[in-house]
Amino acid sequence: MIVWISFLAAVLLFLALDLGVFNKTPHIISSKEAGKWTAVWVTLSFLFSGVIYWLYGNHYISNPDGLKPVAASIKFITGYLIELSLSIDNIFVIAIIFSAFRIPQKYQHRVLFWGILGAIVFRGLMIYFGVLLINKFSWTTYLFGAFLIYTAMKMLFTNEDEKFEPKKSFVYKSLKKVMPISNHIDHEHFFVKRRHITAATPLFVALVVIEVMDVVFAIDSVPAILAITNDPFLVFSSNIFAILGLRSMYFFLANMLEKFAHLEYSLIAILTFVGLKMLLHDFIEMPEWVSLAFIAISLLTGIMVSLKMSKEEEKEAEENN
Repeated sequence: MIVWISFLAAVLLFLALDLGVFNKTPHIISSKEAGKWTAVWVTLSFLFSGVIYWLYGNHYISNPDGLKPVAASIKFITGYLIELSLSIDNIFVIAIIFSAFRIPQKYQHRVLFWGILGAIVFRGLMIYFGVLLINKFSWTTYLFGAFLIYTAMKMLFTNEDEKFEPKKSFVYKSLKKVMPISNHIDHEHFFVKRRHITAATPLFVALVVIEVMDVVFAIDSVPAILAITNDPFLVFSSNIFAILGLRSMYFFLANMLEKFAHLEYSLIAILTFVGLKMLLHDFIEMPEWVSLAFIAISLLTGIMVSLKMSKEEEKEAEENN
């Protein structure tokens, strides 16, 4: 329990420093600044695998699966990479939401900051009930595995022209029914008072839509990491590190999302792999490094292919002009 409290306290402390010190004044976050923070979070995440090794090696935390320190560290890194890779789709959706509600760049960080707090709570609840279900009803492992393969196939065969439109979504329409919504942005405020009526600004609307979409994405990502381990601390901590790095990654990739359009095939491969692993866990036992290697290779291949295809498409466009 001390480890859990310490971990949550450290996360909340950083978030307080983030909003109260590093980003006290709303400003446009440049790709350079976002790149530095992305590197910081990725580095911290991999360094935390060393903390995992220390915690499990000294029995400072409950170890329901009896994992050895090295295995626990590998599972953490594998889970982190899964969550990070599945966050790519989330970044695309966030960009669409900000564009639809015309959120100025200098206020986007504030929306994502509060979105993270909500994501921590919702992810925590989903992980808790997910682990509870798997431990109590072992057959749910097959259910999660089948769902992940279904999701992968849906991503593979879905029409690319079908785009998410926030203002036509069920969330936005429902929100309009329960509270007044203003089209006016009043600096970084989530609510504005006009003629004795308090109305939600586009910032608050964007926050709610992003929060709901994160829950939707978590329906895929949480079962995916449960295929690697159902150790609550490993699942939760890897999720949190991926979420904390999501903001800086968004600002880093926001201006070049089109360059990573082909990365979706890597996500399909990862979802299919972890889905099959859940379905076949009673028949095939894979070493920890196999999962880590497959996920890392899938991501690197997707990134390299995307960058190569992007260059070829740019070159072809220049030649046509």
